[in-house]
Amino acid sequence: MSSPEIASLSWGQMKVKGCSTTYKDCKVWPGGSRTWDWRETGTNHSPGVQPADLEEVVKKGVQTVVIGRGMSEALQVPPSTVDYLKKHGIDVLVLQTEKAVAEYNALAAQGVKVGGVFHSTC
Repeated sequence: MSSPEIASLSWGQMKVKGCSTTYKDCKVWPGGSRTWDWRETGTNHSPGVQPADLEEVVKKGVQTVVIGRGMSEALQVPPSTVDYLKKHGIDVLVLQTEKAVAEYNALAAQGVKVGGVFHSTC
């Protein structure tokens, strides 16, 4: 199963190829995507992305996770989150969201089992 292409990104809106939903923030993995609802894990810009935000993506058997920190990189990613991924043998890229989407799409196009979480505003 391949990772779906992120078809478009603009401030506050993301579209995933093959999905009719428009996301504000989203999670993607080989074979699927869904809204990333920060309220599920109590995530805020600081301290930022928690391991709990990534558990679902990790369980999909990804080799690489791309984290989009927002258009202005306001979303933090603490070292504990990066360590969590590395402990599971997963490569991690933490980038500004436009760069993160480009990197994610490039990896997906190469057939890498890539997942990601992307914040599309600040």
